[in-house]
Amino acid sequence: MTLAPAPADQGIWFQRTDVEPAIAWVPARHDRVCDVTMCTTIANQDGVRVATVEHLMAAIAGLGIDNLTIQIDGPEVAVMDGSAAPFAYLLGCAGMVAQDAPRRRIRIKREVGVEAGGASARLSPAAAFGISVAIEFDNPVVANQAVTLAPLNGAFVDDLAPARTFGFADEVAKLRSVGLARGGSLENAVVISGDAVLNEEGLRFPDEFVRHKALDALGDLSLAGAPILGHFHGHCSGHALNNALLKTLFANAEAWEWALPDAARIYDAAD
Repeated sequence: MTLAPAPADQGIWFQRTDVEPAIAWVPARHDRVCDVTMCTTIANQDGVRVATVEHLMAAIAGLGIDNLTIQIDGPEVAVMDGSAAPFAYLLGCAGMVAQDAPRRRIRIKREVGVEAGGASARLSPAAAFGISVAIEFDNPVVANQAVTLAPLNGAFVDDLAPARTFGFADEVAKLRSVGLARGGSLENAVVISGDAVLNEEGLRFPDEFVRHKALDALGDLSLAGAPILGHFHGHCSGHALNNALLKTLFANAEAWEWALPDAARIYDAAD
């Protein structure tokens, strides 16, 4: 995978270099999400897919990058260590430049939300982007956790990017039997067995589990296509509900508007 600079207003696009050039481009947008089983997968109109985009997209959003071409020679982004830290590190090493174009944001005007199976996700008006996530698991290691963060710039790198995905040892065989998690190991996930974490190094944060859920939410919300001025509240939400929230938001023109950083001009949602 190669991350390449892109011109202003292009947005984030994946380019599958292993398929015909005419069908290689896949936009990183919420309306291109085609599967939310264990990860977020996007596809173009020709059915060309890119899976597990959420950790990379979280790093891109957390560092404030608006325009990027992601060239990848396969159907899935590498999981790395199960977090966004490797992506954030390499993007930081490459460096970023300001482009000669105004940066539009999506301002939340009215609260919108979705619910399913006891889980919920909503966006409410706020002066800056923030995330509040709570999780509940019937396991003593994870249990109930909650976190509130403003995951931008240095705060993202320090407080959110290192949080790894997690799973339970007794679920691995079931997942592999249906073709999932075949590359999963202690090198790219926190694995829990009963009341113990199997990874020798332990946890990176006492609440690493909920921080990773916040990381996933940031990556999923970045598929809105622009930074969000609003606060995300998630209770036991996952990829499916996060995507449903964006679809609900954009279906309600009175709930959002385009805005420039200096508030000099506000764009109507219909523009």
